[in-house]
Amino acid sequence: MPLYAREFFTELGIPFANSTVVGNTYYATPIPGDPLRLRIEFSPTIYANTYGGLRVQVAHPHTGEVDATVLTFSDHGTFRRRDEIEGKRPGYSRWGKFDKYHAAGEMPWQGAEFDGLRSAIEQYSQVWFPGAWDTATPPRTVGRTVQQVPTPPASHTASRTR
Repeated sequence: MPLYAREFFTELGIPFANSTVVGNTYYATPIPGDPLRLRIEFSPTIYANTYGGLRVQVAHPHTGEVDATVLTFSDHGTFRRRDEIEGKRPGYSRWGKFDKYHAAGEMPWQGAEFDGLRSAIEQYSQVWFPGAWDTATPPRTVGRTVQQVPTPPASHTASRTR
């Protein structure tokens, strides 16, 4: 099942206009004309198809990785409320994590609260891209939590049979 990475990163609310999501990875050029790039991807755990945070990386197109860190969902309270409601406690193997398996009509990361994670990414970005976060266009979805999977467009064959 898909991770819906584009929706995840949109909901996360990273404000850089010069950005894209390819596969399950977010790429951005926070400062136009600067060679440094920001790359954010899901950080895997020891369990297959289970993610415990985001790996945030600064890279140079010619020399490669400059710096990287992992921001865990548990350290930033991303799934705290969801896990408490479900009766999960720290030490449980799925505490503060999500996996690619989910019910139909739900995002795999349903129940995520992004404020702590977004704040950590902002702080990290300020070190490598000073002022870029402040001058970026704010996203439209900051503060919301997506609850449902996007509806796929109607197929062309269905419209021809009507």
